[in-house]
Amino acid sequence: MRPILILAPLALTACATTPEQPEGERHLPTAAIGETVMVDGPQLTVIELLEDSRCPVDVQCFHAGRVRVRVAVHLGGGDRQLDLTLGEPVQVADGALELVAVQPPRTAEAIAPAAYRFSFRFDGGY
Repeated sequence: MRPILILAPLALTACATTPEQPEGERHLPTAAIGETVMVDGPQLTVIELLEDSRCPVDVQCFHAGRVRVRVAVHLGGGDRQLDLTLGEPVQVADGALELVAVQPPRTAEAIAPAAYRFSFRFDGGY
């Protein structure tokens, strides 16, 4: 009976662990609407959600849809507003700024604007 007692806590520990995030999604600067975040060089503020036409996770769609947000990029020469589309890099200063992830996943129910979190990546500045 003793071996079972030793293995039981290990089995429970295995059930409690969560899978690791994929390598590309670690430590991404993330902001809600109205928040400002530093993105590997540029600083940006999420101004508004323009579009969220993603296919809900529990529905099969012919078109995946897209997410677009308006951001203010704060550069040394002043602010610049940009509309970013998920997965489409935009040239900013000496690099490319990209909206790389949006949370929460789309469902059939409406998502409150305050619930959104947007993750960004800046490649450049070398």
